[in-house]
Amino acid sequence: MDTVIADRQPFGFVRAMRSLSRCVLTTGVLLSRRAISQPKDHVGDVLCFSDGSSGRIYRETVVADAATDAPVVLVVAFRLRWVRGWGHALFRAESLLNTLLFVGFPGFVSKLWVAHDGNDVYRGFYQWDDARLADAYVRALWWPLALVSMRGSIRYVVLPGLRRDDVLADPTLLARFAPEQHTWWQLTGLERPAS
Repeated sequence: MDTVIADRQPFGFVRAMRSLSRCVLTTGVLLSRRAISQPKDHVGDVLCFSDGSSGRIYRETVVADAATDAPVVLVVAFRLRWVRGWGHALFRAESLLNTLLFVGFPGFVSKLWVAHDGNDVYRGFYQWDDARLADAYVRALWWPLALVSMRGSIRYVVLPGLRRDDVLADPTLLARFAPEQHTWWQLTGLERPAS
């Protein structure tokens, strides 16, 4: 069975800042090549999780022709500090700027941005290439995310050997990774808006 990586300690501050700086530079190159897109295929879909929560996808970000030789699904969750009511709409609009902090990390393929659920928890549902690279991304991103998140709310899980779109089509693919029920990251379904 593939090894799940979850909730490891963040990198040291200096190492994280170096990683984030490299990411921003790489993102600039990707933007200049027009390699970053925001398809609308999943915007409006609702992801349902086994803990009873659900969240609507409000944005998708994709890097063109990104490799997926060692595919993994990465799920990241956090709860924002100080954001309530209409503040969520402001955060969703502002969050486009946060693209600079992840799209240039090695191994990034795509991200579904999932709006806050009933507990005000936001999620990112990613396709990544290489479990080690996905883990390194979250451990570096922890620092800027911690500035705006409630203490102890940042969680993540790296699920190797999976392709995001396969999991969206058949969430039971995650069952082999979730021996206990009501796992916060375990997708149980995808609801599409009525046409």
